[in-house]
Amino acid sequence: MAAAPKKSVAKEAGQEKASSPPEFTRDQELQALRDMLLIRRFEEKAGQLYGMGAIGGFCHLYIGQEAVVVGMQMALKHGDEVITGYRDHGHMLACGMEAKGVMAELTGRRGGYSKGKGGSMHMFSMEKHFYGGHGIVGAQVSLGTGLAFANRYRGNDNVSVTYFGDGAANQGQVYESFNMAELWKLPVIYVIENNRYAMGTAVARASAQQDFSKRGASFNIPGRQVDGMDVRAVKAAADEATAWCRGGNGPMILEMQTYRYRGHSMSDPAKYRTREEVEKVRHDQDPIEQVRNRLLAEKVSEQDLKAIDAEVRDIVNAAADFAQHDPEPDPSELYTDVYR
Repeated sequence: MAAAPKKSVAKEAGQEKASSPPEFTRDQELQALRDMLLIRRFEEKAGQLYGMGAIGGFCHLYIGQEAVVVGMQMALKHGDEVITGYRDHGHMLACGMEAKGVMAELTGRRGGYSKGKGGSMHMFSMEKHFYGGHGIVGAQVSLGTGLAFANRYRGNDNVSVTYFGDGAANQGQVYESFNMAELWKLPVIYVIENNRYAMGTAVARASAQQDFSKRGASFNIPGRQVDGMDVRAVKAAADEATAWCRGGNGPMILEMQTYRYRGHSMSDPAKYRTREEVEKVRHDQDPIEQVRNRLLAEKVSEQDLKAIDAEVRDIVNAAADFAQHDPEPDPSELYTDVYR
């Protein structure tokens, strides 16, 4: 039986947060608001299309966790790589992949990023340095470590940002990757998106060590706990981690304490937690509302904020329209880009 949480997301694992994160400029706040709104409106629309039967297969929504990827992306430079698991639409959009191409892949159309053959969990963009989208739990961690090895081998100062969840943090290949990354001082940031539930199992029931920032302690990998609901805190932690990695110091772990509002996937009714728990996080810590309230306090007008939301909705609606009318892949595509 689900119990209401006793602590906020920002105080998970019994640790108080540090002092308030650095303030954003108005331009940074506006950028963060738009980027997070794009992810949220896209995911809301994807959920609608799934309910209509336009999207098949698996579909894992990122609603509630937007500040994590947006704040991380604000600290990266061109050439840095991003790799993640199956809850990946938000990461694609934050990397600059077009909403039309992402949505068309969800509906299995030829204009999708994998030509309609990959679906929700398997998209890729060399241009945007996004390396997936992986359906196997934890598989992306060793791949992201390999990206970091390639960067060190080539002698550049690029960083691999490797995302995975609290559930994947219990997988064995994660710790093999930690060992190699620290041994060879690889420039990789391991971002653990702790949204409290691995599928339907609460962290407290599945993890002996609930402070995921300590998961690299036996490998001498430094870690930080971060309020993943505050985009400013994420950006500050990302700045520290990228500087650490670019300085040749090896990997760093960032535990983002965040929360997903929807079920694990579209087929999950999320009965393992109370409605009151979800609504409390929405009311107290929503990442978009935090930015919106700060902008209003800075005398940005309600009308200007509504205009940003309207612009984002237009982009998402156009993407949905494209994704429902773009042609399906030609049958010959069954035999292209396939390793035998």
